[in-house]
Amino acid sequence: MVKVLFFWIISLNILIAQTKIIPLYEGAAPGLKPGLNIKEDVKVGETDGITRLRDITVPTLTVFSPKNKTSDAAVIICPGGGYYILAWDHEGTSIGEWFAKRGVTAFVLKYRLPQPELFENSEIRPLQDIQQAIRFVRKNASEYKLNPAKIGVMGFSAGGHLAATASTHFNKQVGEIVDPNVNVRPDFSILMYPVISFTDGLAHLGSRDNLLNKNISVEKIKEYSNELQVNKDTPPAFLVHAIDDGVLVGNSIEYVKALKSHNIPAE
Repeated sequence: MVKVLFFWIISLNILIAQTKIIPLYEGAAPGLKPGLNIKEDVKVGETDGITRLRDITVPTLTVFSPKNKTSDAAVIICPGGGYYILAWDHEGTSIGEWFAKRGVTAFVLKYRLPQPELFENSEIRPLQDIQQAIRFVRKNASEYKLNPAKIGVMGFSAGGHLAATASTHFNKQVGEIVDPNVNVRPDFSILMYPVISFTDGLAHLGSRDNLLNKNISVEKIKEYSNELQVNKDTPPAFLVHAIDDGVLVGNSIEYVKALKSHNIPAE
C-alpha cells in the first residue's frame, strides 16, 4: 500500500509540474465595474461531482504541457455551462489532461461570463477573453515549441458557441485591448455538441438569454448565429453531436452546411 501511495504521489507531482496558470490580463480585467470585491463562486455538484464556476473576475489560461510532445499544434479549450457557469473540470481541465497525455499542448480558458452586474458591456467579455487567449498563445508559441499557424479552439455546448464565435468574428477584435499585429483567427475548431445558432427553433434559449438578455433584437440574433457568419476564411471544423443532446443537433448540421458551402473542410 505504501508503495502504491508513493507512486501515486510521484505521478501527481509530475502532473502538477506540467500545469501552469496564467492570468489573461495584467491588473483588473477590462470592463470590471469599479468598487466590486467579488469572490469567485465555486460549487461541486453533490450528485455528479462537477465543479461549476461563476462570478469569474480574473480570467486565466491553465496550461497542460505534455511530457512527451507529439505535435506542434495547440488547442484552447472553452468549457460549457450555458453562459451561466463553467463546467470547469468536466469540460475543461479533464480535457486538457487528455490532450497532454497524447502529446498535445492544451490551454484551458477560464473565461468571464456575461454578467451585467459585474461588467460593462458584458456580452463581449467571453469573446474578448478567447481573443486574448489566442493572442497569448501566438505571441508565446516559441516558448511552448508551437507552430503559431496551428492554434485551434475547442468548445463544449455554450463553450462551443464561444469557439465558433471566435472562428467567425475574428476580423473584429473586441474590447479595450487590441493588437492588430496578432491574428486572432483560430486555425481550426473542435466543437462538441455546440450551440451555434441563436435563431428561433434552433437556439439553446438559456445560452442566448444569458449572453444577450431576453429582450434580444433581430440584429443581435443574426450577429451571434454563427452559421450565418461563415465566410471563405472561417477555419475548418470537426464536430461531435448526438441527436439526443440537450443542444439541438441542427446547430451542428447548419454549421457544417455553411462551411461546406464555402468549400471549407468540416466533418
